Amino acid sequence: MPTPSTASLKNILEAALLAAGQPLSIKQLRRLFSDEWQPSEVEIGETITLLQQEYQGRGIELKTLASGFRFQACSETAPWISRLWDERPPRYSRALLETLAIVAYQQPITRAEIEDVRGVAVSSSMIKTLMEREWIRVTGHREVPGKPALYATTHDFLDYFNLQSVDELPPLMAARDVDAITDELKLNSYAENSR
Repeated sequence: MPTPSTASLKNILEAALLAAGQPLSIKQLRRLFSDEWQPSEVEIGETITLLQQEYQGRGIELKTLASGFRFQACSETAPWISRLWDERPPRYSRALLETLAIVAYQQPITRAEIEDVRGVAVSSSMIKTLMEREWIRVTGHREVPGKPALYATTHDFLDYFNLQSVDELPPLMAARDVDAITDELKLNSYAENSR
């Protein structure tokens, strides 16, 4: 296998990120190359930064997410791109979104603690839906009688909402109403489906 030049390194990374269909980390990108010539993590990082700059202001962007890098449609194009799919993203209930927000902001958290914050019982189906969607997972158990499960968000949650970490969540005082968040969920889902 020939040793790629800087220009072809950019082309290889661009092609891999476009073809992957999921975010790729720098370590995964390094595995594309043979032992004879493997670019360093710094070289790959610099090349990705160059690609991100080249795609600024275009219909697609190279987004940095929690689990790596992904090409996706820009949110500005979502109203048009969404017309490619007959199927609409699922609508999430206010209760499910509240539960997800509580987990995101207070993680790790038990089901009883979620119920204390919400003031109502949290159904098993709601927790199941969030886990099936792979937005939350069990990260351990609280050391109290009954050893209840502790829930926290996942990399899939961060990727879906275009976040690198939970530190990028808006401050609680800046949180908008659930209807606005639901609309944003739809836009993010269209952008995700357009990659």
